[in-house]
Amino acid sequence: MASSLVTEVVVVGAGPAGLTAALALCTVGTEVVIAAPAYDPARAEADRRTTALLPSSIELLKNLGVWQGCENRSAALEGVRIIDDRGGLLRAPEILFKAQELGLPSFGSNVANTVLNAALHSRACAAEGLRWLPTSAVVKVEPGQELVTIELAEGRRIRAALAVAADGRASIARTAAAIGTRSWSYAQTAIAATFCHSRPHAGVTTELHRRAGPLTTVPLPGDASSLVWVEEPALAAHLAALDDAAFLAELAARLQGLLGSLRNVGPRAMHSLSGLGALRMGQSRVALVGESAHVIPPIGAQGLNLGLRDAAALAECVGAARARREDIGSAATLATYHAARAADVLGRTISVDLLNRSLLSDFLPVQALRGLGLHLLANVGPLRRLVMQGGMGAPGNLPRLMQPGGFARLSP
Repeated sequence: MASSLVTEVVVVGAGPAGLTAALALCTVGTEVVIAAPAYDPARAEADRRTTALLPSSIELLKNLGVWQGCENRSAALEGVRIIDDRGGLLRAPEILFKAQELGLPSFGSNVANTVLNAALHSRACAAEGLRWLPTSAVVKVEPGQELVTIELAEGRRIRAALAVAADGRASIARTAAAIGTRSWSYAQTAIAATFCHSRPHAGVTTELHRRAGPLTTVPLPGDASSLVWVEEPALAAHLAALDDAAFLAELAARLQGLLGSLRNVGPRAMHSLSGLGALRMGQSRVALVGESAHVIPPIGAQGLNLGLRDAAALAECVGAARARREDIGSAATLATYHAARAADVLGRTISVDLLNRSLLSDFLPVQALRGLGLHLLANVGPLRRLVMQGGMGAPGNLPRLMQPGGFARLSP
């Protein structure tokens, strides 16, 4: 008979959202087991993306002891520039949002996913109460009345009061919990890469709003930036297949001298754009975090920041239930978690989807409304500051782990 392990929480998946959830749950005294493939530095290095972390996400990583491994290899984001590059009749003015307008040093920091993943893994290996059980795959998830059972490809079983589904958009744990989803697709593909440039980025992210979708450059340390370039799929495939010199020439033509001369482009990775939204954040002893709960286009630095807010909120809900000596995987605990996250997730999903679709639409009234909105943001200071504040965090109070000193205040 295959061996069985009993724990309080099992986290299925070990991406950034899953590792953050595991570490956050440990801070409330929960015993956690991660069921995922062993960490592979070479595979992690293949991730060409970067993450623009909002201040609340950075506070979370500080409180979890992770940020120390990222800070010196990150770039502060002091401003966001939006340029209307659709070439339409109703061109909107360029907008520059500056963190100093809110009395802040920055809007957050940009860090390579390889750096973030390595720091999370290092902290997970040292965390008290956290165990990583390497497996080639989780093959079955069985929610029960009192426990949820996870079966690994090697035959071993893990039983827990709560399973955290951090296994991505095709989540086996979400399916086992019978949590429905809405999904949609876009006729767009994103190219992710890094490159160097002669003109300083000055800590400013630039979003060129184009007919095919946004082209975004995000500062990295020194004279480098990360790139997310959205195009129609066939053109994206053509661009990604170009040699370095030809690719840089195409990119330089799109940037129109914004960052000076370009050089040292890294390997390109392509990602088809799609959307997904779970109908519940938790059910049947399974809580969703990250892309098992929501998938949105790479616009406005919302994707992983949403997943990190999931992790912090779940830890707070589990900690509160545990302090009351209640079942941490009960319907009541998961309902509390859903209530804590649903409005933020839905609001971000709708706003990013509408913005992306507005770029794709040539319908004149849509473009007129979009242009009017950008004119107002450029010229009405209070509205601009309100939008900046709204883009930086969840509605309502942030989980305590996302506040300065939050770790010290978790104990009830």
